[in-house]
Amino acid sequence: MIHDFLIIGGGIAGVSTGAELSRLGSVLLLEAEDALAYHASGRSAALFEAHYGHPVTIELNKASHAFHMTANGGVLSPRGLMFVASATQADSFAQDVAQMHLDEISPDDARAMVPILNLSHLAMAAYHDAAWDIDTDRLLQNYVRAIRDNQGEIRSGAKVTGITRASGLWQVTASGGQTHKARVLVNAAGAWADHIAALAGVHPLGLKPLRRSMARMPAPGGHDVSGWPMVIGSGESWYAKPDAGAWLVSPAEEDPAEPHDAWADDLVLAEGIARYQPFVIEEVTRITATWAGLRTFAPDRCLVLGPAPDNAAFIWVAGQGGYGFQTAPAAARLVGDLLSGRPPELSLETVARLGPGRFA
Repeated sequence: MIHDFLIIGGGIAGVSTGAELSRLGSVLLLEAEDALAYHASGRSAALFEAHYGHPVTIELNKASHAFHMTANGGVLSPRGLMFVASATQADSFAQDVAQMHLDEISPDDARAMVPILNLSHLAMAAYHDAAWDIDTDRLLQNYVRAIRDNQGEIRSGAKVTGITRASGLWQVTASGGQTHKARVLVNAAGAWADHIAALAGVHPLGLKPLRRSMARMPAPGGHDVSGWPMVIGSGESWYAKPDAGAWLVSPAEEDPAEPHDAWADDLVLAEGIARYQPFVIEEVTRITATWAGLRTFAPDRCLVLGPAPDNAAFIWVAGQGGYGFQTAPAAARLVGDLLSGRPPELSLETVARLGPGRFA
């Protein structure tokens, strides 16, 4: 069978794009792992905050908000966002407040929301309620259902080992020796996207996978953390967030890494917890789990969406950089617009700043 679209990558980028393209033609999605969303998509902080990210990413966030809120009953639930700073972080705190459109609050008001905050160290705080948890599993399954409802096919455990192009068709060989043919190839391979491009004879973009680690610990002091906001140290030097009755703390690091099944670095976690610890009165004494994911960025830290300059039948859906879930609806819609010939809903300037042609 010759498919209209063959998508490589079963994270949020691949499945959202697959759902959009399944309305335009036949879709085959190949995922190397045995389960979808195994890598970065399965290790997300899962927060929607429209003002988080590069200015172009923010445009995608805003364009995705209504879908997240309403489509298939919506996938957002209230969380709220707080930034905290010590007396020595006034400059970075002012930048955080301006960039994230936060309202400054008193340390006492901050502690009323998060009772473990240490008022002897906390000097400044800011908050807004325009931040939501994303039900990432529900969002993924909604997109998977859309692909299958439109007779699309998803194959896991299908690592791509070879790509050729002949007579206007892509021929993609996957593990097990199976070869699949398609008119258009969509590269949504996350940290491996440059590798896929090289296999296809398309010029790589210089994508950079950056590791980010996470530690889960019991709820501090036995508190009910379910209503607490996400808390970020000024300059994104660490963050903490409720998670199913437990408490997550991340060093918020961006350490370069090769594409691989990432794991947390114990030393990096310890350094991050050391930055977090002065802000709270409850000492970190036990960690129940750790993990890490690779947040993959283009050189300018914008997503890359659209046809490759050197081959219009090769479509980049890459460089999500940790914003994949919150940008997915608008990013997938843009790819559908570009491949169907529909006028994009995003501004032409934004489309150009997302296009792979900016690196040509």
